[in-house]
Amino acid sequence: MLRVAEQYAGSDTGRQRRANEDSLLVRSPLFVIADGMGGAQAGEVASSVAVDEFRPGLPEGEEPERALEALTQGANARIHELSHANAEHAGMGTTLTAIYVGEQDVSIAHVGDSRAYCLREGELIKLTDDHSLVDELLRQGRLTPEEAVEHPQRSVITRALGIEGRVDVDTRSFRGHDGDIYLLCSDGLTTMVPEARIVELLLAHSGLAAAGEALIAAANDAGGRDNITVILIRLEEFELGGGAAVEEQTQTDLTPAAVVPQGPPSAQEPAALAVPPPAPRRPRIAPPEPSAARPAGRFRIRRAGLLAGTLVVLGMLAAGAYLALQNIYFIGTNNRGLVTLYEGVPLKLPGNLTLYSSRYVSGVSASTVSAQRRATLLDHTLRSEADAASLIRSLELGQLE
Repeated sequence: MLRVAEQYAGSDTGRQRRANEDSLLVRSPLFVIADGMGGAQAGEVASSVAVDEFRPGLPEGEEPERALEALTQGANARIHELSHANAEHAGMGTTLTAIYVGEQDVSIAHVGDSRAYCLREGELIKLTDDHSLVDELLRQGRLTPEEAVEHPQRSVITRALGIEGRVDVDTRSFRGHDGDIYLLCSDGLTTMVPEARIVELLLAHSGLAAAGEALIAAANDAGGRDNITVILIRLEEFELGGGAAVEEQTQTDLTPAAVVPQGPPSAQEPAALAVPPPAPRRPRIAPPEPSAARPAGRFRIRRAGLLAGTLVVLGMLAAGAYLALQNIYFIGTNNRGLVTLYEGVPLKLPGNLTLYSSRYVSGVSASTVSAQRRATLLDHTLRSEADAASLIRSLELGQLE
């Protein structure tokens, strides 16, 4: 069976845009990216509505491709309705690319010019077709790849959510392999960084967090003309009973996927957050010695049963604690100094084990935020997902300063 072994998500405003209109939902095994378009703030509304439609996940038991298409159509209907109900949102739309990792297969739903790739054995395989004017001309043989790179209308897309009451959705499924790395990205990456360079950066870094940050940095170094959003997923095969899959990851409309930060969430993280290992405990009652009335073999069987029961209870408690952490968020900074949304609690256990993971990397550097705001924003206050995401979104729009 397949599971997500490692994941990363990051989003950056880029160097030429004032706001980030990309949205993400990262909730393993479901990953969604949307790149909004429209006047004023309509683009970010459209992309946010799109990923919100996927937030409940796929209906249990439904065929993944069909479920992904139904959710995409639902998002399209909502955006189309909003665009006609509010003059400020007229004409808004968004791309959408979603991946669902099943037990054996990976399923995709796609509309627009965001992209999905698979890196397998060093080869980058493009899994989606751009619904853009330039790509249509390429497929018709009316443009060469060299001409397409500099075509003045390369940003014109021919299909998006919200433009019509119903949209054509590309769906496909294929067998996933152990070690596959999947990349979801907005065109802010692919218009700035050629595919050959993407392969180089993915192969040059052993961890997805480092690879994802390198891809975003490369797009900015090339000019950063658009918002840049990257999701990376590495799959592994496992046998039932071999352990639980990696943690689910929830990203808000800002949202991104699972990153273990390279450094502490922020410079303000107190050293007292390190939790010392617990002192060993003596059993309060020693187990009874086997006697003639209770054969040793029977005692060992009962002791094994007691141990198994204890492990089950501990497993249930650990699962409950883990699920509880999925609903707790705080705001800090990553190793690049960017304001970041974290899921979990800001604690680090012995062995460098953290109880938090990155969910969204904003394009705002903490150094650009006033000292007073930093003191309240980056104080590791535990928040709800909606509250933390709203604060970061407002920060990106310049409404907190």
